[in-house]
Amino acid sequence: MPVVVAFLSQKGGVGKSTLARALADLATKSGVKVLVADLDRQQSTVMHWRQHRVTTKLQPPIDVVAFDSMDEAIEGGKDYDLIIVDAPGRAGAATLNIARLSHLIVQPTGPGLDDLHPGVLLFHELFAEGIPVSRMTFALCRTSAKEEEVAARRYLAKADYSVLPGSIPERSEYRAAQNTGRAITETNDASLNMRAEELMVAMLERLKNEIEDLRRQIKRENEAGRESA
Repeated sequence: MPVVVAFLSQKGGVGKSTLARALADLATKSGVKVLVADLDRQQSTVMHWRQHRVTTKLQPPIDVVAFDSMDEAIEGGKDYDLIIVDAPGRAGAATLNIARLSHLIVQPTGPGLDDLHPGVLLFHELFAEGIPVSRMTFALCRTSAKEEEVAARRYLAKADYSVLPGSIPERSEYRAAQNTGRAITETNDASLNMRAEELMVAMLERLKNEIEDLRRQIKRENEAGRESA
């Protein structure tokens, strides 16, 4: 089974698609075979973004496929190293299934209580259903001041959930990049790219052991196949 990271939340517009695209870009450039699974048929944000990327012939190419369910995504991504799931902005049975099949669950959130409070409630619900806290983490997005980022981290720490290092500030350059098929790690501003990359690297570090285990398993299977041939 490929390594799976899912971006989910109860709300839309908090940064799920933004982070999914950026992680796909950085992971692909790191030599990881990546599939982005767009599970939001209604919005299809990542599918539209992929079309812009294909039209403008941006490198590296990133595989994006729309699926109706998490089970379909797992089956469709079985030949990949990493499946990145962009989930719909709501909670329910489908969200729980996504969480159960993921190695890492990232919930993007803005720094305001309108985002933080429902975010914590969602993780509480997943924990009550048996999802380990170690597989759940927050990522701060749409920040505008250091003080509010510090306050958000304090709020989430009191709820006993981890927060990835770094944050994605509210910048028009990020929107402009995504409008043309690029990720927030591919803007025309090197400092903004570095800021986005910090968050993506932290996610990959959380997944490093799982990815390395998968590669070792594939190597063993390939060697066994050669010996039996």
